[in-house]
Order: sequence, then C-alpha cells, then structure tokens
Amino acid sequence: MNFHIYFLSTPIILKTIKETLDKKNSQLVEFHFPYLHELPPHYHTTKDLPPHLNSTLIHAFQMASSKFPSIIETLKPNLIIYDGFQPWVATMASSCNIHAIMFCVTSTSNLAYFYHQFLYGSSSLPSFPFSSIYLHDYEIKKLDIQPIKPRDEKAFGYMFLKSFEQSHNIVLLNTCREIEGKYIDYVSTIGKKELIPIGPLIREAIIGEEEDWGTIQSWLDKKDQLSCVYVSFGSETFLSKQEIEEIAKGLELSKVNFIWTIKFPKGVKTTIEEMVPQGFLESTKGKGMVVEGWAPQSLILNHSSIGGFITHCRWNSILESMSFGIPIIAMPINHDQPLNSRLVEELGIGVEILRGENGKIMKEEVAKGIRKVVEEK
Repeated sequence: MNFHIYFLSTPIILKTIKETLDKKNSQLVEFHFPYLHELPPHYHTTKDLPPHLNSTLIHAFQMASSKFPSIIETLKPNLIIYDGFQPWVATMASSCNIHAIMFCVTSTSNLAYFYHQFLYGSSSLPSFPFSSIYLHDYEIKKLDIQPIKPRDEKAFGYMFLKSFEQSHNIVLLNTCREIEGKYIDYVSTIGKKELIPIGPLIREAIIGEEEDWGTIQSWLDKKDQLSCVYVSFGSETFLSKQEIEEIAKGLELSKVNFIWTIKFPKGVKTTIEEMVPQGFLESTKGKGMVVEGWAPQSLILNHSSIGGFITHCRWNSILESMSFGIPIIAMPINHDQPLNSRLVEELGIGVEILRGENGKIMKEEVAKGIRKVVEEK
C-alpha cells in the first residue's frame, strides 16, 4: 500500500533521523515548545538531558499540546501512532475523530507489572502472576520507581499507563512473542486490548557512518575473541562519582579487557580523569579503553572480541545485545531497568550484579559478574 508518513517531534529529535528516512513517502513536521528559560532548544529531547529537567521536558510537551489540533487538522492523518508519555495525543485525536494507538517502547513485562499495579493498587488480590518479575525494596524507595498513584497526573508512570488505556483498541510493542509471549497475553487480558508485537526494532549501524569506529575497531582487533566486556549506560542515565569509581575498581579487579563509554549531562563540566579513581587509566592501559561521550554500540557489540555487555538494561540495549548474541551483565539504575534486569535472568541471557545495602554498587560483585560471564563460558 502507498502510505505517506508524517514524523512529528521537536527539531532536535527530527535532526537525528532526517538522513535515514525515505523522503518520497515521509515528511518531518516540527513541534515547537513555548519558550522556557530553563529548557533551551538543545534540551528538547531526553538524550543527554540532565535528570532534574525530566519533569520540565514533560511539562513543555504539555504546554505545547494546544498546537496539536491545528497540526492534525492541516495534515489530516488517517491514523496517529504516539509514544507512551503523551496521553493528551489520544484525547485530542479522538476529538477530531481520528484513531490513535500507542507504541510501547519498553518491555511488555514492565508494562504487565505496572499496569497490574495501576489496576489493583496495594490490594493483595489478585497477586501479580509472574514471580520472577519483581522489585527490591531499595529500588522502590531509592531508584525513582514509586508505586503508581491514581490521579497523580504529573507522574511519569501514571501518564504512561493512561496512554495505554486511551490507545484505540490496539497497542504496538517493540518485542516479540518468543521473548515475552506470556506477558503480551496477560496485558491483553487485563487491559482488554489487542497487543501487536512488531519488534525487535533495531537500527543497524553502517560502517563509515560512525566517525569514531576506526580507533575503537583497531583496539578491539588486537584482543582475543570473546575476551572483552563493553560497558555503557546509554545517553539518558548518568552515574555518580562514587558509582563510577566502584565500577572502575570492579573492572580492574576482574582483570578482563574492557571498553567503557562514560557520558556526562550537557552543561556538566568534568572529565573522566576527575571521575575515575586516581591511577585507574594508567594501571589499565592496554587492557581497557575509556571513551567519553558516545560510541557506536551496535558495531562494538557485533565485534568478535566482545564477550559480555555491562548495561543499565534499557530495553533497546537488551534487544541489541540479544540480536548479536552477547550475554548481559545487568546493572540497573532506575526507571524500567530493574524489571528488565529480572527478565534478563528469567530468559537466561545474562546475570545481574548483586548489590549491597540500599542498592550500593560493590566492586567485588562487579568483578564477580564480569568473570562469571566472560571467563566461565
């Protein structure tokens, strides 16, 4: 069929996909926020956004929502597909007699857990039927994963689950039945919607597109097959100095080769040298490579020397790791990551690094997790 697709988002987000689209059948439509002094245009995306501005970004989307009806009146789409943190999209689309369906970008096991909680609250009956998917007490208390509170319309979780409820009969999922079949069936039953898995959706990196790949590839080429771990916490999760130091000590203790990408929020003036333990870069020279900022993750994971992936367990990273057959060393930090980490262990595709009191990262457990995956193959 001859579809024409409009991609509506902020200019900075559209810029990242502009060159990858088929211009014949698609068109970019810019969605502009009202001026907010604390949220300049380069912050109109979750990528590299300082954590304290997350709620401001959501508020900016809500402030700009009044422009949406005029946009859809101009474009006259037959169907709208929206992400889970803009529940107003479905409401406004419905008022214009247009069907809107949600695209869920996180795992369906996460959706199942939190939608169950959303429906049944603190009631002990019925209990969540999948015992392998759970939260530790410290995760509920410390890691920004609070129980969903009805009518708390500013909470991320509430908005996400309202988006699910308002989706017109269907919800699209970035997963497949082979990975999460039982969770798809459960959410479909309690949510009374048809859930359609269309994943896993993974963008392939093309050699030549990635500027830094040559240096990284040359380093990896010198290492034995499956002898290295890749360490990355994505572009939206930032670690404290204490956490970075403990991971660094764990890497050194493991004596395993590693490549580690470290990112800092935009506007934060610090260096890798200031964040890692004194002498770490010198003592691991040759055995480790530390990259500040961004690195071509899919190219790295697809390299023959990579034998494990230390990740915070955002869903896209898990899907990428699975697609390349790389076992996961799970170190969840917040949001959907802890439940994704439990799924990793349930599926048998990796191990989760044990934590200390209140979820403290411990160098000994980091080293143990690395050795278990890389050396005990």
